Amino acid sequence: MRLKVLRFSSKEDSTSGLLFEENDLGLSFLCYTLEDERRALKVKGETRIPAGIYDIELRKEGGFHGRYLKKYANIHIGMLHIINVPGFEYILIHTGNTDEHTAGCLIVGDSQENNSIIKDGFVGKSVNAYKRIYPRISKAIEKGQKVTIEYVNLDY
Repeated sequence: MRLKVLRFSSKEDSTSGLLFEENDLGLSFLCYTLEDERRALKVKGETRIPAGIYDIELRKEGGFHGRYLKKYANIHIGMLHIINVPGFEYILIHTGNTDEHTAGCLIVGDSQENNSIIKDGFVGKSVNAYKRIYPRISKAIEKGQKVTIEYVNLDY
């Protein structure tokens, strides 16, 4: 499974994007995304990860995992963990609404507000998006499929 994040707007406090699944026919839209802003020098918990292709694995430990086991008991088998990101650790795909809810992670949602207008950016209906995309991605990983995510910068 190949996922792709197209980052189309980076402002002072956030980056807005779109998440797609890439297949032989092209790209299939999954949801909107929100991340921290682009920075020349990394600031811990306030910087988006570099563009590139990364593997996703299931992380079955840590605070997010424990909370999501309770919150999404019927679907959760581990956090979607983006691994081997240079200079970053514990990058996850999870729910949230503004850049204040992320520390380099990818937040997903079914609606989005223009981050030129709303300083921290905003994705809405995050739980709905997560519940929709999570089972497909986590099951692919659990079945041993290679799952990757590519971050593409279109916001320069």
